[in-house]
Amino acid sequence: MFVSQAKTSREWKLSELAEAVGVTPRTVRYYVQRGLLPAPPFKGPDTVYGEEHLLRLKAIRVLQARFLPLDAIQVELARLTPEALQALAEAEPSAPPPVPSPAASAPAPISPPESTAPSASPTSWRRWELAPGLELHLADTADAKTRALAEHLRALLQQSQER
Repeated sequence: MFVSQAKTSREWKLSELAEAVGVTPRTVRYYVQRGLLPAPPFKGPDTVYGEEHLLRLKAIRVLQARFLPLDAIQVELARLTPEALQALAEAEPSAPPPVPSPAASAPAPISPPESTAPSASPTSWRRWELAPGLELHLADTADAKTRALAEHLRALLQQSQER
């Protein structure tokens, strides 16, 4: 007697998966090769991709919209819990990144003030044109480390232009 087992999750062929996320099948294959996506369980004409593939592809799209390079995306995906991956995949691609947990080593992004009233001390900016079409802006409220980084960037660019 044959008993049919119902699928608990949806499966997609390569072209269906790619279309659902808005990438090409070639991109999906590349992400598998790079390790951003797990390899499908079966290779050949009957290859199917599952929910995890869809979630990861959606999460990759969100992180790319935040201008993360693929290497950083790979690290981010590796550290996410399944719940965090789900939340990231469901986020809007243009949504700002979530504030990291206190355990994260990177500093939290600075949020704009909640009120719309002008602040007591407005921020002024220094602007340097590094090259045609490329500018560096530094707030007068920047800390010493950020100021040093800006000066280092300017010096590096100046050295490269002198060559």
